[in-house]
Amino acid sequence: MTKPEVTIVVSPRERFSYTRQSLESIYENTKYPFSLVYVDGGSPKNIKKYLETQSTEKGFQLIITEHYLSPNQARNIGLKEVKTKYIVFIDNDVNVAPGWLEKIIKCAAETEATVVCPLVCIGKNLHQKIHLAGGEARIELQIKGDKLLHKVHEKHYFVNRLVADVQDKLQRQKCEFAEFHCMLVKTSIFDEIGCIDEGLLNTREHIDFCLTVTKAGGTIYCEPNSVVTYVPGPPFVFSDIPFFMLRWSDEWELASLEYFVDKWDLGRDLNTGKKQQKYLLKDKYFKKRYDRLGHRRHQAFLKPLIRNFFFGQSNPWLEKNLLPLERKLNRFITSRYSQSKKNNSSKHSAVSY
Repeated sequence: MTKPEVTIVVSPRERFSYTRQSLESIYENTKYPFSLVYVDGGSPKNIKKYLETQSTEKGFQLIITEHYLSPNQARNIGLKEVKTKYIVFIDNDVNVAPGWLEKIIKCAAETEATVVCPLVCIGKNLHQKIHLAGGEARIELQIKGDKLLHKVHEKHYFVNRLVADVQDKLQRQKCEFAEFHCMLVKTSIFDEIGCIDEGLLNTREHIDFCLTVTKAGGTIYCEPNSVVTYVPGPPFVFSDIPFFMLRWSDEWELASLEYFVDKWDLGRDLNTGKKQQKYLLKDKYFKKRYDRLGHRRHQAFLKPLIRNFFFGQSNPWLEKNLLPLERKLNRFITSRYSQSKKNNSSKHSAVSY
Protein backbone atom coordinates (compact mmCIF):
# COMPACT_ATOMS: atom_id res chain seq x y z
CA MET A 1 0.00 0.00 0.00
CA THR A 2 1.06 3.57 -0.71
CA LYS A 3 2.13 5.36 2.44
CA PRO A 4 -0.44 8.07 3.37
CA GLU A 5 0.69 11.67 2.89
CA VAL A 6 -1.56 12.98 5.64
CA THR A 7 -1.96 12.28 9.35
CA ILE A 8 -5.15 13.21 11.17
CA VAL A 9 -4.55 14.29 14.78
CA VAL A 10 -7.70 14.18 16.91
CA SER A 11 -7.68 15.98 20.24
CA PRO A 12 -10.25 16.86 22.94
CA ARG A 13 -11.93 20.23 22.59
CA GLU A 14 -14.31 20.69 25.53
CA ARG A 15 -16.07 17.36 26.15
CA PHE A 16 -15.75 13.62 25.56
CA SER A 17 -19.35 12.54 24.97
CA TYR A 18 -19.22 13.08 21.19
CA THR A 19 -16.11 10.94 20.75
CA ARG A 20 -17.83 7.97 19.11
CA GLN A 21 -19.90 9.99 16.63
CA SER A 22 -16.89 12.07 15.58
CA LEU A 23 -14.51 9.15 15.11
CA GLU A 24 -17.10 7.10 13.24
CA SER A 25 -17.76 10.01 10.86
CA ILE A 26 -14.05 10.16 10.00
CA TYR A 27 -13.83 6.47 9.13
CA GLU A 28 -17.18 6.38 7.34
CA ASN A 29 -16.67 9.51 5.24
CA THR A 30 -12.95 9.44 4.43
CA LYS A 31 -11.86 7.36 1.45
CA TYR A 32 -8.54 9.16 0.97
CA PRO A 33 -5.63 7.26 2.61
CA PHE A 34 -4.63 8.63 6.01
CA SER A 35 -2.86 7.83 9.24
CA LEU A 36 -4.53 8.78 12.50
CA VAL A 37 -3.16 9.76 15.89
CA TYR A 38 -5.73 10.10 18.65
CA VAL A 39 -4.72 12.12 21.71
CA ASP A 40 -6.93 11.30 24.68
CA GLY A 41 -6.44 13.53 27.68
CA GLY A 42 -8.15 12.27 30.81
CA SER A 43 -11.34 10.91 29.29
CA PRO A 44 -13.81 8.82 31.35
CA LYS A 45 -13.17 5.07 31.57
CA ASN A 46 -15.91 4.15 29.09
CA ILE A 47 -14.51 6.52 26.45
CA LYS A 48 -10.96 5.33 27.04
CA LYS A 49 -12.05 1.71 26.68
CA TYR A 50 -13.91 2.53 23.46
CA LEU A 51 -10.82 4.24 22.02
CA GLU A 52 -8.56 1.35 23.00
CA THR A 53 -10.89 -1.07 21.22
CA GLN A 54 -11.10 1.12 18.14
CA SER A 55 -7.35 1.68 17.96
CA THR A 56 -6.87 -2.09 17.88
CA GLU A 57 -9.55 -2.65 15.25
CA LYS A 58 -8.65 0.27 12.99
CA GLY A 59 -4.92 0.42 13.60
CA PHE A 60 -4.52 4.02 14.68
CA GLN A 61 -2.10 5.30 17.30
CA LEU A 62 -3.68 6.13 20.63
CA ILE A 63 -1.88 8.44 23.06
CA ILE A 64 -3.32 8.58 26.57
CA THR A 65 -2.72 10.97 29.44
CA GLU A 66 -4.37 10.51 32.80
CA HIS A 67 -4.76 14.27 33.23
CA TYR A 68 -6.65 16.83 31.17
CA LEU A 69 -4.81 18.70 28.43
CA SER A 70 -5.16 22.16 27.03
CA PRO A 71 -5.93 21.99 23.29
CA ASN A 72 -2.46 23.11 22.20
CA GLN A 73 -0.80 20.65 24.58
CA ALA A 74 -2.79 17.84 22.98
CA ARG A 75 -1.99 19.01 19.45
CA ASN A 76 1.73 19.17 20.17
CA ILE A 77 1.68 15.64 21.60
CA GLY A 78 0.10 14.43 18.35
CA LEU A 79 2.39 16.58 16.21
CA LYS A 80 5.48 14.78 17.56
CA GLU A 81 4.21 11.54 16.00
CA VAL A 82 3.60 12.92 12.51
CA LYS A 83 5.89 11.80 9.69
CA THR A 84 3.70 12.75 6.71
CA LYS A 85 3.66 15.75 4.37
CA TYR A 86 0.41 17.08 5.81
CA ILE A 87 -1.24 17.07 9.19
CA VAL A 88 -4.92 17.67 9.90
CA PHE A 89 -5.80 18.95 13.35
CA ILE A 90 -9.40 18.11 14.19
CA ASP A 91 -11.37 18.32 17.42
CA ASN A 92 -13.21 15.37 18.94
CA ASP A 93 -16.61 17.04 18.51
CA VAL A 94 -16.45 17.43 14.72
CA ASN A 95 -18.48 15.46 12.18
CA VAL A 96 -17.05 15.32 8.65
CA ALA A 97 -18.88 15.16 5.33
CA PRO A 98 -17.96 12.69 2.55
CA GLY A 99 -14.93 13.78 0.53
CA TRP A 100 -13.79 16.37 3.06
CA LEU A 101 -10.16 15.25 3.25
CA GLU A 102 -9.30 14.84 -0.43
CA LYS A 103 -10.78 18.27 -1.16
CA ILE A 104 -8.61 20.17 1.32
CA ILE A 105 -5.53 18.20 0.20
CA LYS A 106 -6.33 19.05 -3.43
CA CYS A 107 -6.57 22.70 -2.45
CA ALA A 108 -3.21 22.54 -0.67
CA ALA A 109 -1.57 20.85 -3.66
CA GLU A 110 -2.99 23.28 -6.23
CA THR A 111 -2.35 26.48 -4.23
CA GLU A 112 0.78 25.36 -2.33
CA ALA A 113 -0.99 26.66 0.77
CA THR A 114 0.56 26.19 4.19
CA VAL A 115 -2.84 25.98 5.90
CA VAL A 116 -6.23 25.01 4.46
CA CYS A 117 -9.51 25.13 6.33
CA PRO A 118 -12.73 23.51 5.15
CA LEU A 119 -16.14 25.13 5.40
CA VAL A 120 -16.84 24.70 9.12
CA CYS A 121 -20.50 24.46 10.04
CA ILE A 122 -22.03 24.36 13.50
CA GLY A 123 -24.94 22.56 15.15
CA LYS A 124 -26.67 19.23 15.42
CA ASN A 125 -28.21 19.71 11.96
CA LEU A 126 -25.06 18.71 10.15
CA HIS A 127 -23.48 20.79 7.39
CA GLN A 128 -26.23 23.42 7.25
CA LYS A 129 -25.28 26.50 9.31
CA ILE A 130 -21.89 28.17 8.75
CA HIS A 131 -19.53 28.75 11.64
CA LEU A 132 -16.53 29.78 9.54
CA ALA A 133 -15.70 30.12 5.87
CA GLY A 134 -12.31 31.72 6.32
CA GLY A 135 -11.71 35.19 7.58
CA GLU A 136 -9.34 38.06 8.27
CA ALA A 137 -6.85 38.21 11.14
CA ARG A 138 -3.91 40.55 11.29
CA ILE A 139 -2.06 43.02 13.48
CA GLU A 140 -2.67 46.56 12.24
CA LEU A 141 -1.13 49.89 13.13
CA GLN A 142 -3.56 52.28 14.79
CA ILE A 143 -3.06 56.00 15.26
CA LYS A 144 -4.86 57.13 18.41
CA GLY A 145 -4.20 60.78 19.15
CA ASP A 146 -0.44 61.06 19.44
CA LYS A 147 -0.08 57.32 20.06
CA LEU A 148 0.90 54.64 17.56
CA LEU A 149 -0.33 51.18 18.59
CA HIS A 150 -0.56 47.61 17.35
CA LYS A 151 -4.18 46.43 17.19
CA VAL A 152 -5.88 43.12 16.31
CA HIS A 153 -8.22 43.01 13.34
CA GLU A 154 -10.45 39.91 13.07
CA LYS A 155 -13.40 39.17 10.81
CA HIS A 156 -15.27 35.92 10.13
CA TYR A 157 -16.80 35.28 6.71
CA PHE A 158 -20.46 34.15 6.45
CA VAL A 159 -20.78 33.42 10.17
CA ASN A 160 -24.21 32.02 11.17
CA ARG A 161 -25.45 32.04 7.56
CA LEU A 162 -27.20 29.01 6.11
CA VAL A 163 -25.11 27.22 3.51
CA ALA A 164 -28.13 27.03 1.20
CA ASP A 165 -28.51 30.82 1.27
CA VAL A 166 -24.90 31.63 0.28
CA GLN A 167 -23.90 28.56 -1.71
CA ASP A 168 -23.26 30.60 -4.86
CA LYS A 169 -20.90 32.92 -2.94
CA LEU A 170 -18.78 30.20 -1.40
CA GLN A 171 -15.58 29.66 -3.33
CA ARG A 172 -11.98 28.75 -2.68
CA GLN A 173 -10.14 31.84 -1.53
CA LYS A 174 -7.02 32.99 0.18
CA CYS A 175 -7.72 34.21 3.70
CA GLU A 176 -5.92 35.09 6.92
CA PHE A 177 -7.03 32.52 9.46
CA ALA A 178 -8.45 29.08 10.02
CA GLU A 179 -9.73 27.49 13.21
CA PHE A 180 -8.54 24.36 14.97
CA HIS A 181 -11.97 22.77 14.73
CA CYS A 182 -10.41 21.41 11.55
CA MET A 183 -7.39 22.61 9.61
CA LEU A 184 -4.87 21.05 7.24
CA VAL A 185 -1.27 22.16 7.76
CA LYS A 186 1.85 21.51 5.72
CA THR A 187 4.02 19.72 8.26
CA SER A 188 7.25 21.38 7.10
CA ILE A 189 6.11 24.75 8.51
CA PHE A 190 6.85 23.45 12.01
CA ASP A 191 10.54 23.23 11.10
CA GLU A 192 10.40 27.03 10.79
CA ILE A 193 8.03 28.07 13.57
CA GLY A 194 8.47 25.30 16.14
CA CYS A 195 5.58 23.71 17.99
CA ILE A 196 2.20 25.31 18.57
CA ASP A 197 2.41 27.82 21.41
CA GLU A 198 1.16 26.24 24.66
CA GLY A 199 1.04 29.65 26.31
CA LEU A 200 -2.40 29.95 24.72
CA LEU A 201 -4.48 27.73 27.00
CA ASN A 202 -7.99 28.11 25.65
CA THR A 203 -8.54 31.13 23.41
CA ARG A 204 -6.90 32.99 20.49
CA GLU A 205 -4.75 29.93 19.79
CA HIS A 206 -5.93 29.72 16.17
CA ILE A 207 -5.33 33.45 15.61
CA ASP A 208 -1.88 33.18 17.17
CA PHE A 209 -0.99 30.16 15.02
CA CYS A 210 -2.16 31.76 11.79
CA LEU A 211 -0.39 35.05 12.55
CA THR A 212 2.77 33.02 13.16
CA VAL A 213 2.36 31.11 9.89
CA THR A 214 1.81 34.34 7.95
CA LYS A 215 4.82 35.98 9.62
CA ALA A 216 6.92 33.01 8.46
CA GLY A 217 5.76 33.56 4.86
CA GLY A 218 3.06 30.88 4.78
CA THR A 219 -0.33 31.17 3.10
CA ILE A 220 -3.83 30.23 4.25
CA TYR A 221 -6.81 29.17 2.13
CA CYS A 222 -10.41 28.20 2.72
CA GLU A 223 -11.82 25.36 0.60
CA PRO A 224 -15.63 25.39 0.98
CA ASN A 225 -16.09 22.26 -1.11
CA SER A 226 -14.76 20.43 1.92
CA VAL A 227 -17.34 20.52 4.71
CA VAL A 228 -17.22 19.58 8.40
CA THR A 229 -19.51 20.44 11.31
CA TYR A 230 -18.57 21.34 14.85
CA VAL A 231 -21.24 19.92 17.18
CA PRO A 232 -21.21 21.77 20.52
CA GLY A 233 -22.97 20.66 23.68
CA PRO A 234 -25.29 20.65 25.53
CA PRO A 235 -26.43 18.09 26.34
CA PHE A 236 -23.44 17.11 28.46
CA VAL A 237 -23.04 13.98 30.49
CA PHE A 238 -21.87 14.40 34.07
CA SER A 239 -18.37 13.16 33.28
CA ASP A 240 -17.90 16.00 30.75
CA ILE A 241 -18.39 18.76 33.28
CA PRO A 242 -14.97 18.87 35.06
CA PHE A 243 -13.05 19.12 31.76
CA PHE A 244 -15.52 21.62 30.31
CA MET A 245 -15.24 23.80 33.43
CA LEU A 246 -11.44 23.72 33.28
CA ARG A 247 -11.30 24.21 29.51
CA TRP A 248 -13.34 27.41 29.77
CA SER A 249 -12.14 28.51 33.18
CA ASP A 250 -11.74 32.20 33.96
CA GLU A 251 -8.12 31.58 34.90
CA TRP A 252 -7.19 29.90 31.62
CA GLU A 253 -9.01 32.46 29.51
CA LEU A 254 -7.57 35.48 31.28
CA ALA A 255 -4.06 34.01 31.19
CA SER A 256 -4.44 33.32 27.45
CA LEU A 257 -5.61 36.85 26.66
CA GLU A 258 -2.77 38.41 28.67
CA TYR A 259 -0.24 36.09 27.03
CA PHE A 260 -1.51 36.96 23.56
CA VAL A 261 -1.31 40.70 24.29
CA ASP A 262 2.28 40.39 25.52
CA LYS A 263 3.40 38.10 22.71
CA TRP A 264 2.16 40.38 19.95
CA ASP A 265 3.21 43.57 21.75
CA LEU A 266 -0.29 45.01 21.83
CA GLY A 267 -1.18 48.11 23.81
CA ARG A 268 2.33 49.54 23.67
CA ASP A 269 2.85 53.03 22.27
CA LEU A 270 5.39 52.47 19.51
CA ASN A 271 6.53 56.08 19.78
CA THR A 272 7.37 56.04 23.50
CA GLY A 273 7.57 52.32 24.27
CA LYS A 274 5.13 52.84 27.15
CA LYS A 275 2.51 50.16 27.68
CA GLN A 276 -1.10 51.01 28.49
CA GLN A 277 -2.26 49.92 31.91
CA LYS A 278 -5.29 47.59 31.99
CA TYR A 279 -5.18 47.21 28.21
CA LEU A 280 -7.68 44.33 28.29
CA LEU A 281 -10.28 46.72 29.68
CA LYS A 282 -9.56 49.53 27.23
CA ASP A 283 -9.25 47.86 23.85
CA LYS A 284 -12.62 47.02 22.27
CA TYR A 285 -11.45 43.67 20.88
CA PHE A 286 -10.20 42.40 24.26
CA LYS A 287 -12.74 44.13 26.50
CA LYS A 288 -15.52 42.19 24.79
CA ARG A 289 -13.75 38.94 25.66
CA TYR A 290 -12.84 40.10 29.16
CA ASP A 291 -16.45 41.03 29.89
CA ARG A 292 -17.59 37.60 28.68
CA LEU A 293 -15.32 35.54 30.96
CA GLY A 294 -17.24 32.41 31.87
CA HIS A 295 -19.89 33.03 29.20
CA ARG A 296 -19.47 29.57 27.63
CA ARG A 297 -19.90 27.87 30.99
CA HIS A 298 -22.96 29.92 31.84
CA GLN A 299 -24.62 29.27 28.47
CA ALA A 300 -23.78 25.59 28.16
CA PHE A 301 -23.86 24.49 31.79
CA LEU A 302 -25.52 26.86 34.25
CA LYS A 303 -28.54 27.95 32.19
CA PRO A 304 -29.47 24.42 31.04
CA LEU A 305 -29.07 23.18 34.61
CA ILE A 306 -31.53 25.80 35.88
CA ARG A 307 -34.01 25.04 33.10
CA ASN A 308 -33.92 21.36 34.04
CA PHE A 309 -35.11 22.25 37.53
CA PHE A 310 -37.83 24.59 36.26
CA PHE A 311 -39.43 22.37 33.59
CA GLY A 312 -37.68 24.05 30.68
CA GLN A 313 -38.19 27.62 31.90
CA SER A 314 -35.38 30.10 32.58
CA ASN A 315 -35.05 31.84 35.92
CA PRO A 316 -32.98 35.06 35.58
CA TRP A 317 -33.10 35.81 39.32
CA LEU A 318 -31.72 32.40 40.27
CA GLU A 319 -29.16 32.54 37.47
CA LYS A 320 -27.86 35.91 38.71
CA ASN A 321 -27.55 34.64 42.27
CA LEU A 322 -25.87 31.38 41.26
CA LEU A 323 -23.19 33.05 39.12
CA PRO A 324 -20.90 33.92 42.07
CA LEU A 325 -21.17 30.33 43.33
CA GLU A 326 -20.40 28.98 39.86
CA ARG A 327 -17.30 31.16 39.67
CA LYS A 328 -16.13 29.86 43.05
CA LEU A 329 -16.66 26.30 41.85
CA ASN A 330 -14.71 27.12 38.71
CA ARG A 331 -11.78 28.47 40.71
CA PHE A 332 -11.84 25.35 42.87
CA ILE A 333 -11.73 23.02 39.85
CA THR A 334 -8.90 25.00 38.26
CA SER A 335 -6.93 25.02 41.50
CA ARG A 336 -7.42 21.26 41.96
CA TYR A 337 -6.17 20.63 38.41
CA SER A 338 -3.07 22.80 38.94
CA GLN A 339 -2.26 21.03 42.20
CA SER A 340 -2.78 17.56 40.75
CA LYS A 341 -0.42 18.36 37.87
CA LYS A 342 2.25 19.43 40.36
CA ASN A 343 1.82 16.23 42.34
CA ASN A 344 1.59 13.95 39.31
CA SER A 345 4.98 13.44 37.72
CA SER A 346 3.77 10.75 35.27
CA LYS A 347 4.09 11.51 31.59
CA HIS A 348 1.71 10.54 28.81
CA SER A 349 1.94 6.99 27.53
CA ALA A 350 1.71 6.15 23.86
CA VAL A 351 0.03 2.97 22.69
CA SER A 352 0.68 2.12 19.04
CA TYR A 353 -0.99 -0.53 16.90
